[in-house]
This record gives sequence, C-alpha cells and structure tokens, in this order.
Amino acid sequence: MAFGKGCHLHLIDGSAFIFRAYHALPPLTRKSDGLPIGAVAGFCNMIFRYVEANEGPDAPTHVAVIFDKGSHTFRNDLYDQYKANRDAMPEDLRPQMPLTREATRAFNIACKEIEGYEADDIIATLSRQAQAAGGRVTIISSDKDLMQLVGDGVEMLDAMKNRRIDREGVLEKFGVYPERVVDVQALAGDSVDNVPGAPGIGIKTAAQLINEYGTLEELLDSAEQIKQPKRRQTLIEKREQIELSKRLVQLDEATPLDFTLDDLEVLEPDPEVLLPFLAEMEFRTLTKRIADKLGVESPEIQIAAPAPEEGPSLADLPFDPDSYTCVRSAEDLAPWIAQIHARGWVAVDTETTGLNEMTADLVGISLCIEPGEACYIPLAHKAPGAADDLFTEDAPVEGQMPMADALALLKPVLEDPAVLKIGQNMKYDAKIFARQGIEIAPIDDTMLMSYAMHAGLHGHGMDALSDKYLGHTPIPIKSLLGSGKSQITFDRVPLDEAVKYAAEDADITLRLWQMFRPRLHTAQVTRVYERLERPLVPVLARMEMAGIKVDRETLSRMSGAFAQKMAQLEEEIHGLAGRTFNVGSPKQLGEILFDEMGLEGGKRGKTGAYATGADVLEDLATLHELPARVLDWRQLSKLKSTYTDALQEHINSETGRVHTSYSIAGASTGRLASTDPNLQNIPIRTEEGRRIREAFVAEPGKQLIALDYSQIELRILAHIAQIDALKEAFREGQDIHAATASEMFGVPLDEMTPDVRRQAKAINFGVIYGISAFGLARNLRIPREEAKAFIDRYFERFPGIRDYMDATKGFAKEHGHVATLFGRKIHTPEINARGPRAGFAQRAAINAPIQGTAADIIRRAMIRMEDAIRDLPATMLLQVHDELLFEVEEGAEDALIAAARRVMEEAAEPVIKLDVPLVVDAGTGANWAEAH
Repeated sequence: MAFGKGCHLHLIDGSAFIFRAYHALPPLTRKSDGLPIGAVAGFCNMIFRYVEANEGPDAPTHVAVIFDKGSHTFRNDLYDQYKANRDAMPEDLRPQMPLTREATRAFNIACKEIEGYEADDIIATLSRQAQAAGGRVTIISSDKDLMQLVGDGVEMLDAMKNRRIDREGVLEKFGVYPERVVDVQALAGDSVDNVPGAPGIGIKTAAQLINEYGTLEELLDSAEQIKQPKRRQTLIEKREQIELSKRLVQLDEATPLDFTLDDLEVLEPDPEVLLPFLAEMEFRTLTKRIADKLGVESPEIQIAAPAPEEGPSLADLPFDPDSYTCVRSAEDLAPWIAQIHARGWVAVDTETTGLNEMTADLVGISLCIEPGEACYIPLAHKAPGAADDLFTEDAPVEGQMPMADALALLKPVLEDPAVLKIGQNMKYDAKIFARQGIEIAPIDDTMLMSYAMHAGLHGHGMDALSDKYLGHTPIPIKSLLGSGKSQITFDRVPLDEAVKYAAEDADITLRLWQMFRPRLHTAQVTRVYERLERPLVPVLARMEMAGIKVDRETLSRMSGAFAQKMAQLEEEIHGLAGRTFNVGSPKQLGEILFDEMGLEGGKRGKTGAYATGADVLEDLATLHELPARVLDWRQLSKLKSTYTDALQEHINSETGRVHTSYSIAGASTGRLASTDPNLQNIPIRTEEGRRIREAFVAEPGKQLIALDYSQIELRILAHIAQIDALKEAFREGQDIHAATASEMFGVPLDEMTPDVRRQAKAINFGVIYGISAFGLARNLRIPREEAKAFIDRYFERFPGIRDYMDATKGFAKEHGHVATLFGRKIHTPEINARGPRAGFAQRAAINAPIQGTAADIIRRAMIRMEDAIRDLPATMLLQVHDELLFEVEEGAEDALIAAARRVMEEAAEPVIKLDVPLVVDAGTGANWAEAH
C-alpha cells in the first residue's frame, strides 16, 4: 500500500519502550543459560499490548519502531560533551538491546535505526515526509524533545498514561507552542543530555522571554534591552553557547534514510517466526497468549539445565600469603599495569595511617588481578616502633617506590574508563585517591553488592564476608598494630607483614566480587545496585570532602550557656529533691524518686538499681516536676557533650570545616547514617537543638540552602496503601494532619483546633512505625483506652492502611523479606520469632517499604543532582534523611532552588509514578538554622 492521503503512520520510540520495560520489571534471567531477559520480556509484552490496542477502523496503516544506533551522532561532533554525563548502560541491559530489535522483527514490525543519527531525528524526518504525503502521524512517546514536531496532523501519544499530546498539551508543558519549543529548550538547556543552555534560566523564564520577544534570535539581538542585569549579562556573554544549544536540540528533519514510508506498511505477525523467538526467550505465558490470539498451537518450551561449573570454587581456592608480591620499583609495577589493561579490571585497596580519610596519610596500595595474584606497593613505611616514640627514626624504610612515581604510573589506569576498579568500601579509597589528585572510576564495591543482596541478614564488612562466603579468616589488623599505649599505625608495620596483610585484602575483595557479581541477577537486585548503590559512592565522597563550615566561637558560647543552664537546673532539682545528689547518676536518681519521694512505678534491674530511663521519667513527669527537670538536664547534657563540645574537636585544621562520613550499608532500609560526627541526629524540635544549627555557617559571600521533602513517608503510605482520602488531600495541597483529623473526628477544616490536629499528627506519624495504644497514650498524655479508640477509628476511616499492614506482614512471613517500590530487598529474619522480638520485627517489616522507598527517592535525587547543578556555583554538602543542604554563591539562590527542587520532586520517575505529588520545601540563610 503506497503511503498517501488517508494513511496513518505510527512511530514508536523504541528506547522509551525498552527503558520503561527495564524499570518496570524485576531483573529476569533465562533459566537455561542465565542470560538477562527482563527488558526483552517487558518490551515484548508492550509490543503485544500495542498490537492488540490498535485493531479496528482507526488502526494504523503504517508502523515502525525506531531505535538509536550507537552513542555517537553528529551532535557529538558539534559538542563533545553532549550526553557525556549520562550513566553507562546497566550491565544486564547491554546484551538485551539487540534482542529487542529481534523481537520487533519477530512481530513483523519495521525496525529502523541509522548510524550517526538519533531515533528522534528519524522520527522527525518520517513525520515530515508523512505530512507532505498527506497522511497522519502518531508518535508513541513521552519524550519532550519530540514535542517540537506536534501539529498539522502530527500528535504524540504517551502510551504509559494513555494521554494524547496536541498543540495545547505542548503549550501546557513548555509555555509555548511547538514551533517555539526549540527556542525554549535552547535557553533552558537539558542536564540529562548535557545541553548547556543559558545558566540560571529555566523552562518558565525561557518561555516568558520567547513569548515576549518572538524568537530566540530576536531575543538575543535585543539582549541589551533586558532589564534584569544578571539575565542580560548571561544572554550577551553566553550567546554562542545558546546558539549551539539550539543546534543540539533541533531535530534533523532531513535525515538520510535507506527506506521509504511504503516499507513501513502494517503486516500481520508470522506465527512461524514470532512463536519460535518467544519460545527461545522462554516466555511461556506470553507465547501461549499470542498463540491463542493467532489461533495456532503453542510450542512446547524445553529449558535445558545450565552446565555445571568446572574447576574448584572460589571458596575452595586456598590463600597463600607467601605468594604475594612486594612491588618496589617502576620496573616491578609495569607488568602489573599491563596485565590490568589486558584484563579490564583490578581489585584495589589502600593502606593508611588511620580511619579518617581527611587526615590519614597514604602508606601503600595493593592490587589483585586474579585470585591468588596480588601485590603490595609500599610507599611511606617508616622504621618499626611507636609513632610517638622520641627514639624512633622517621626515615623511610628502604625498598619502597617514591610515592610521586607510583601515583604517576597508577593514575592513568585508575582513571581509565575501560578498566573496572573493584574495592570493599570503595568510598574510603576514592577519598584517599582524590586527595592525591586521582579520580578513581569506574568502580564496583563488594560491600554494596552484599548490602543489595543481604540487607538485614548480616554485616557487610570484609572480614565477615570472607568468613561467611570464602570460609577464610583474614589476618587480623590488631595482630599488626597492637592495642592500647603500644598501638602503632600502619606505616610502622614491617614490610614483609604489610605485604601479606594488604595483598590479602585485595585478594579477598576480588574473590568476593567474582562470587557476588553473577549473584546480583539471581537475587534480582542488579537494578538496586546499579542505580541506587554504586552511583552514590562518588557523590557521597565529594560531599564528604566538601564538608561544612562550623563556627567554633558560636559552639564555645553555646557550651558555656548550656553549662550555666545545667547548673541552674541542678540547683532546682536539688531543691525539689530536698538534698544534693549527682543528677547524672541513675542509681542516686532512682533512690531519690522511689525510695525517698515514694513515687510509684519503680522497677529494679539486675544490679538492684532502679530503672530511670527516658520512658520512665516521661511517665513520672506527669506526677512530679523533678523528673521533668531531670529530662531537661539530660537533654542539655547530651547537646553539650555530643555537639557543642565534640563538634569543636571535629573541625578540620586545614579546611576549617567538619567532614562527616556517610555509611551507605548501615541501615537495612537504605537510609544513610552519618558518623564522625553524626550530623543527622541534631535535635530540631527543641529550641536548644535548633540553636546548634546556628553554628553551621556559609562561607563569606555564600548562603546555605536547605531543601526538605514535605511528609514524604505519609505520601508514600497514601500511594502504597491506596488511601483515597489522603491522596486527595495531598493532591489538593491540604494540611494533611488537619485533613486526617477532619476525616477521623468529623471536624470541618475551618473549625480545626490545634489540639485535635496534634492528635491526628501523632497518629499519622505513629502508624507508620506501628505505634501501639500504649505508645500513643504516652505521646499524647491521654489514657490508654482513649488512645486505642483513636487508633481503631483511624483504621476504620482508612481501611487500606490495615490491609497494607496485614499484607506486608504476610508477605514477609512467606518470603523472608519486604521490598521498596524500587525493588530494594529488606530481609526480615526475625519475622517468625515469638515474644517481644516478633512485635518489633513486624513493625519493622511494615515500616521498611515506606522508609526504604523514601530513602531510595532521595538517593536517586542525590545521584542526579550533580548534573542538574553542574553549571551553578553551588555544592551539595549534607543529607539529613529527607533534607539536602547546599552552599551557593549569593545571587544564585533562586536558580539553585529551582534546579534542585525539580530534581527532588521528579526523583521517583520514570521508575515509579506516585499517585501523589512529591513536594519540596526550601529555605535560605547565612546558617543552617535560618535555612531550615
């Protein structure tokens, strides 16, 4: 059928289908050989649904699936940084790409791609050819770059949302009609494709400018007339960059094609081609469905068992510390580097003088290229002995490579994108190398592989993993360094012992990597590791090295003020007790409260002393003022010792900043943990706690900006549990606690009292953590029976929450784990326990998918953030659970907030489309307290 008037051409964005399929399904492998096929399965299902949905009178007459071919196009010749920041294709997706082409052809649909051009260019060219021939075009994609083609018989269909996009839809998206989309994109740029645009100008501002001046060229010619000084300067100084950006985003509508529209005619699938392909992929269900649809018999799918592994397992391969090599010269190092390039990987480990990456000195580097083939390169070992021994020589031990020479030889291979660097807790090594001017990449991390597979089951330190998975106990570091006053640093360890210890670390790491890498697919956590764990390592390393400025004088003044307040409280407490005693002594406090004052509820522990924990004192505080004052005293004491005193010791003498360290593999839910010092637990609900944040300050000429997700866990709960009332409240931007109170207690929103709202807030947050009637009664200071009635009413009004809780507990008991919306597995080994452990395990299982999904979302935001703010004078400094803190030059605050807020609010997409919007609050100030 010749293409012409009355014909309807469908152009399917193949890459969009593939990545949607890849993200929508858990990783799947072909049972016969372990080949990843999850994306192919999803792609085939989507193509089949497309075929079924496009039968009837409005069916297309012509159709093609258009793919990208290779990564280099004419745009890379125009601008070598085009798409340079895109993540490498996931390892398990790469072998599936050619299979999606085979699948398209198996369905008897035209499959087209052209070297040097993007799929969008082919779609643009075909659309214009179809228009010229008098036909209609439907582009099946949600790609915003294709919106410049809409109009005059060309429309877009977002198949995932079943939403058609016409000229008015483009106007809603960009603020301009399709013919001016390219102008807006040229100004706004695109962080995903690394199109530079005009720094500080986003989509909204770009649309306003284009609507005011008509075209991009007219705007640039009139730039001198722009009233805003910064915007005027940007348009004048960045004109060439903006014009380049337009050439990058403008689709090529004259792409040379080696086929015609007539070649794209719709054809019926051939069962003898399609069904064997699906059977080869081992898609049983889909094969049967399509066979039934075509009215033929479904072929039998035979799955051969995979061949057994040959040779000894890694766990059986012995360790021989005497076989490791000491590399002492450039001549010794050269063959190792050659072998690394030949293999394409190397396990790397650093030895240092301490655990603080910002202050520890590099002592040596170990490498391993095959199990049992490892070496150690000593760089800064000194004579054995105590580091503070006045009689010990500090002269370097002979037989070591000069550090500058070794690093000069290693830098090219450590930065080579074609060589994978494997480590255990790679963030530590990345920071050590960064201080030496080496940006180590790409990386794999065995600690994070274990974490992705085994979160909640066991620890992920190297010694524990070696014992459990290799059956080998590593050389203990204490045997080399000693302990107590006689403890030494690693630079004092004799070389022969250092070689055995350090090379063994690299050897163990490589063996764990070889064992864990294929298991990621089997455990169905490849995507979690590749998208949420591994990319976060360099992001956190840079954040930690940036640190945050802390004003020592402010902390010192606070310490003094806290000490005075504590002294006043002690005097008040002594007066209430009728005598002096050590307020910090639980034993003496218990005797005062229960023996001398006769308060009820005293319980003695194993030592005979009364329990005086915070929960006990909170209960007693309703009966007497003394326990309440002790709680105030303890709070001040903790703030003083943990923060205002201790933080001063953490200020780096060289940078004047505090450099926390984030543990990626700490909490099983994916939450990051801040240590040395912990900056995530600074109280925010008390005035004293908020004051501590005043000591965290911006450098002169800069501001701190805090962006915080608003009630993200409640939003996730509303989505997961499908609570319509909560979803509607979030969509309408209502006060969620007031809305909940209105639902529960039947109080109109305009008549809401603070007390009723407070009760609803306590239940809203408490229910996420499985709060009991006892706990809610304590929080609200109400009788337990009343608290139970509140909780019962809550579940009655929102039955989906109870359903979610029951379903989650049931799933955990059956499978031994729960999962976040992004596929993170959180194991629940205690879920079938009895007694108090069972209650805790069940509450943890209920909360884990919610808290874990929130943690995954902010991880995704952090990973994407660096690209989004690359052109802004801003640095991401801290993550505090749902909050990100930035330092930005004055004048760029609005641009940073706009860019960062967009990334955070869109962080769940495209993997998850939440039923409620994510909302991010922003604040700016000279210190953290002002910004929060």
